[in-house]
Amino acid sequence: LSNPYYPKVLGELKVTGYSDYMHPYGEKHIIGIGKETIEDESGDFAWYQGVKISLFDISNATNPQEIDKYIIGDRGTESPVLDDHKAFLFDRSKNLLVIPVSVAERPSGVPPWTYGTLVFQGAYVFNITLNGFVFRGRITHSPSYVERSLYIDNVLYTISGKKIKMNSLETLEEINEIELP
Repeated sequence: LSNPYYPKVLGELKVTGYSDYMHPYGEKHIIGIGKETIEDESGDFAWYQGVKISLFDISNATNPQEIDKYIIGDRGTESPVLDDHKAFLFDRSKNLLVIPVSVAERPSGVPPWTYGTLVFQGAYVFNITLNGFVFRGRITHSPSYVERSLYIDNVLYTISGKKIKMNSLETLEEINEIELP
């Protein structure tokens, strides 16, 4: 986009799924949050599946690469990050990534167009480096949806419409919880 009147495609990357939200991770990498997909047998379209977190290396614009991906749940899994970037918590200095999710799962052998059953509501916590994602654990808020997360000092706060939970940022062990009216 150096000349906005003549934009050029410098490179492209074919991956499964798509990203609804992309967040910079330094100058040469991007975090993508979206959905995984499975192509229909006809090849005409794809079925949305779980939430997909991707790490892309864009240091070579003519040859971008997907370094790592992590899929959460099956068809029916959702995250507010897909519509609201403020639901996304990332801190590069702490290698911290927190994604609020409601997770749906379906039994193996069930067709990909079938929605899963809701099995979890809360937040997934990851360490993130230039090598990819390391799942650290999850914090439940069932039956409420986590809308925001933040940290102060060494405490991770997750906030839903029903409560605020405080967990150790180091171990994810619960410290306290406050019910909201």
